[in-house]
This record gives sequence, C-alpha cells and structure tokens, in this order.
Amino acid sequence: MAISTNQVLVDTDSVAANLGRKDMRLLDVDEDTEAYGRGHIEGALGVHWKNDLQDPLRRDFIGPVAFAELMDRLGITNDTLVVLYGGNNNWFAAYAYWYFKYYGHGSVRLMDGGRKKWDLEKRPLTQEPAHVAPTSGYRTGGPTDDIRAKRKMVEDEVVGHSRFGLVDVRSPEEYRGELLAPPHLPQEQAQKPGHIPGAKNIPWAKAVNPQTGAFLTVADLKALYEGQGITPEREVIAYCRIGERSAHTWFVLHELLGYPHVRNYDGSWTEWGSLVGVPIER
Repeated sequence: MAISTNQVLVDTDSVAANLGRKDMRLLDVDEDTEAYGRGHIEGALGVHWKNDLQDPLRRDFIGPVAFAELMDRLGITNDTLVVLYGGNNNWFAAYAYWYFKYYGHGSVRLMDGGRKKWDLEKRPLTQEPAHVAPTSGYRTGGPTDDIRAKRKMVEDEVVGHSRFGLVDVRSPEEYRGELLAPPHLPQEQAQKPGHIPGAKNIPWAKAVNPQTGAFLTVADLKALYEGQGITPEREVIAYCRIGERSAHTWFVLHELLGYPHVRNYDGSWTEWGSLVGVPIER
C-alpha cells in the first residue's frame, strides 16, 4: 500500500505496509519521554520533545541551524518522507508536525490514532532502538511565519477584534481558571489562571474518537468548530498551555479541514498567564 504524496494523514495499515521503506523515516514523539524505551514501532527513531525540539536556553523552539543538525542526525534529507506518531492521541507528534511545516519540510505525515490505535490493533512493538546512518546537508526552509502567532500579535491584533477566531483548546477546568495544567502535570508555570478574553473553549480531545484516538470525520469536525463560530473565512488562533495541544487543533483546522489562515500561539497560557497588564477572563 503506497503512501500518497498529497496526504497529511496516514493510517496504521499504510505505516505497517511501508516499514523499512528507505525513503521514509518514522519518528516517535511522545509526551511520555520514556515510552520509546518501553516499546515503539520497528524502525522508529525517538525524538525527545524537550531535549531535541526546544532551545536549551530560551523559551522557544530550536532555530533553523539546530533543526538542520537534528535532521542530519536522524538521517533525514529534504526528500525524506517523515511519518510522526506518539501518545496522548498524537499531542507532541502534532507539535513536531507543526515544526516540520514551520521549517518548510513538505513531505511529512501524521499517523492517525498514534500509539493508542497501533496498540489497540495489537500490532507489534519492539524495545530495540533503531539506528540510522546520519546524513549531511539538510537545508532548512521557511520559516513559515503565517502558521505561528506570537504574544504581541495576540495582544495588539487579536483580542477584541471579531475577524479573529480565538480557540482555547485546554480542558474546561483550565479554561475556567480552576486548574493551571492537566491534572497529571505539575500545577505551575503561569502566574494566573483563566483564559484570553473572547476565546472559545473547544478542547482538543473533542476532535478525536475517544476509543481509538483517530480523528473524527471531516463532517463531524466541521460541525464541531463551525458550531462555535470558528469558520473558514476567519483568521484563527489556537492556544493551550505550552503549544502542543493547540498544534493538534492547528492540524485539524489547517490540514484536515483546509482553513486557510490558522496559527498556533505556542507561547500559550504559560506565557499569557504570566504577563503583566494583559486582560484575563475566568
């Protein structure tokens, strides 16, 4: 079964049928950074979302030079098909997908359902680390700035302006200011709880089937977002706590539904909730 050149999403059958393909690199990117060692798809390389994808000094993701060095270390060339998957229904796999798009890597896919669906189908996992020969000369593209929002844009252009659709993809408890993070994560980072004024609360998890982790149908996704006024003609900004859940929603809106103007505000609540003088609602 071939993986089409015009897809953004691939199913588990396609991944299983293409294991060992020389021009494909399978990457495991998980919130649980120990999950790779406990079991991963054969041939997959583990990418640590913090150590590999985050700047070691600043609160930012790695720059273009570091991204190219990471690609060379992973044996990825500009022509390599990259397939990403992970736990939590692809939280950080979607985050990594957004990175690849930001830096102009055209051939990248997300495995629908992630690790959860692979496990449910009782497909094999291995604990043997994969090894690949490093490459050299990766050329970073982009940056594709029109898929990223920064705090100045959100503060100056988005809040209070109806042409933008602002989506808070966190849990209702985080949105209401009862929690600062998901219950299984440390309740820290932002100084104040709440949400950005005008944001609609559409939790990221509503976009997936809770049993399988796979995305809902396009019709169901359209109904989910359009039912709350998040329509294709608007400029949409998604945010969460640190940007990974909102990258998942960015993927749904931009890649699956084809909304033309969607940005991920990866500063998210960790940044906004600690700024002095910005408006907050509860």
